[in-house]
Amino acid sequence: MSAPTLLAVAHGTRDEEGVRTVRALLDEVRRTRPGLRVELAWLSLVEPSVPQALASLPGPAVAVPLLLARGYHVHADLPALLADVSPGTVRVAPALGPSPLLADALAARLAEAGRPADGGPVVLAAAGSSDPRARADTAESARLLSARLHAPVAVAFASGEGPSPAEAVADLRAAGHADVALAAHLLAPGHFARTLTGTDARWTTAPLGTHPSVTELVLRRYDEGARAGRPVEARGPVLAR
Repeated sequence: MSAPTLLAVAHGTRDEEGVRTVRALLDEVRRTRPGLRVELAWLSLVEPSVPQALASLPGPAVAVPLLLARGYHVHADLPALLADVSPGTVRVAPALGPSPLLADALAARLAEAGRPADGGPVVLAAAGSSDPRARADTAESARLLSARLHAPVAVAFASGEGPSPAEAVADLRAAGHADVALAAHLLAPGHFARTLTGTDARWTTAPLGTHPSVTELVLRRYDEGARAGRPVEARGPVLAR
């Protein structure tokens, strides 16, 4: 039997560079695992939508959310879109984060931005969510990055309840840290990435994009979903643990 299709499910953006970045990431996934069918669907704003993508697939699939934390999109939007799928045809993998692989990618982006290996504190800036599970995942991602860098890492959110990235950077500078780095906890360019340019951080990273650790993580989540993910039922999916 052929392996199930990897259906990558991205958030959706009006930013053309963001769309190109997600597509480039999936090109890297295809190059890393030749022979695996990899398709892309979007939760909003861009086509194909999840139902459109599923309608074009010839057989079973593993849906991999290209999201860096659990939250409303993982626990509500995606299940609703998959609710009418024929039972047993789709399994759902966990969100990408938190993961040590993301910490590796973030550390690499910080180095690319100019932060020295023995640099000071970092602000991890996520898009933001009112879902406590997403906020907990972001806090865990900050803990993993702190362990990877051996440096303090504070959390900030570009939307919703604060602190905002600018506030978090200002707080660290007020505490006496002249060199603060801002790590974009974002997959691709877009609205939230642009909001990170208005802080007093000395270094600000690019989004994670096509970093090899992200490619590896997408495939790892696919494997987890194919192996341990429970099939979608008519009422919606149960996430692999």
